[in-house]
Amino acid sequence: MDCYDTALRYAKERIQFGKPIAAYQLQQKKLAEMITEITKAQLLAFRLGQLKNEGRATTAQISMAKRNNVEMAIKIAREARQMLGGMGITGEYSIMRHMMNLESVITYEGTHDIHLLITGADITGIPAFK
Repeated sequence: MDCYDTALRYAKERIQFGKPIAAYQLQQKKLAEMITEITKAQLLAFRLGQLKNEGRATTAQISMAKRNNVEMAIKIAREARQMLGGMGITGEYSIMRHMMNLESVITYEGTHDIHLLITGADITGIPAFK
């Protein structure tokens, strides 16, 4: 959310050719896609929390949600960084810090590929790892 909020705020404040860059179609498309993906990820986490509270969440569902939401978050961070142009890589904005944190999560959090294999085993009934 911080990456999205930063990109939205920047797009409203950054003036290019006499108007905020938020007034341009491509920027609005990016922002609309970002908030859509964030909302979907939040709904997935919310539903998984409900299942967990009911004692019905499975490890495969948890892996699927972790993989999906980390992947979504890194894509949002990358898109937000791109929207800020050269400013997106400076320490003035938090986007690069989030990107680095998310890259490490992809590596250490059971890894992106392992979560995918857990999901694959769940849907096929055949584990591809031992």
